[in-house]
Amino acid sequence: MTTITENAIPQPRRRINDAMIAFVIMTGLLLVVPLTGVYPFFVMQALCFALLACAFNLLIGYGGLLSFGHAMFLGTAGYFTAHALKVWGLSPELGILVGTLGAAALGVITGLIAIRRQGIYFAMITLALSQLLYFVYLQTPFTHGEDGIQGIPQGFLFGLFDLSKPITLYYVILAGFLLGFLLIYRTINSPFGEVLKAIRENEPRAISLGYKTDQYKLLAFILSGTLAGFAGSLKVFVAQNASLTDVHWTMSGEIVLITLVGGLGTLYGPVVGAFVIIAMQQYLAGFGQWVTVIQGVIFVVCVLTFRRGVVGEIAHFFKRSL
Repeated sequence: MTTITENAIPQPRRRINDAMIAFVIMTGLLLVVPLTGVYPFFVMQALCFALLACAFNLLIGYGGLLSFGHAMFLGTAGYFTAHALKVWGLSPELGILVGTLGAAALGVITGLIAIRRQGIYFAMITLALSQLLYFVYLQTPFTHGEDGIQGIPQGFLFGLFDLSKPITLYYVILAGFLLGFLLIYRTINSPFGEVLKAIRENEPRAISLGYKTDQYKLLAFILSGTLAGFAGSLKVFVAQNASLTDVHWTMSGEIVLITLVGGLGTLYGPVVGAFVIIAMQQYLAGFGQWVTVIQGVIFVVCVLTFRRGVVGEIAHFFKRSL
């Protein structure tokens, strides 16, 4: 006779409780950052990359789709937002909306092309599309080529919040990050998210159960690209420029590195990974090009010693879901 174990029923509830406790702790720590004297630009940049990595993790960690071209969403949204702010003179909220919608439209177009293939072929198609856009933006007049779009005005959000003030800008970026993070959390813990996990584990089995897996993967790709674009739009207000660096393939590689270091398929792994990698770039800048070598060494150590990533290993050790 089948027996019910202790964790058979409470497991989902405990998983949600663990995630919520971690969210409260994370939010509390981020709220008090301006009071600690930490350089706000560093934290704002890390939050933008954390949201970007979370969007990427939604696709690969829960959908099993490895994209080598997520930089195209970051860069496209950045260019659209920067152009809307500087040339069209739109307000910050409309500029963010233009950039995010541009990334969403790009997600639809590229998703319809890439989703036809699986595995390494899917990854190579996303890389090819990203590089195609890189050369388009290199030649397109509105991006100003290698110079990029500089001196972007920050303006007043909703006519109330002066984004030129570092503290105000920090809390706006934090609010944007938390909004995107909660949307990802809700997606993962929805019926849609459960189907994505089923596709990741065994796509033929999901097809046999009647799910149209291509449609689910396409929706996940579009949502991931849209959130990556949202992160790119927020990043414009932090850096006050939009450049080719955000579209280059090395940026896509950095997103992969952030996710793997933090913990692939974990909710908080990309956030921790983003802070680790951005902190290295910030505080090891004096080493010049050696920063890349140091990052490579850390990546190799992570792969060889704790393959679940920082958060993945912690969650496994304490038997928690993070």
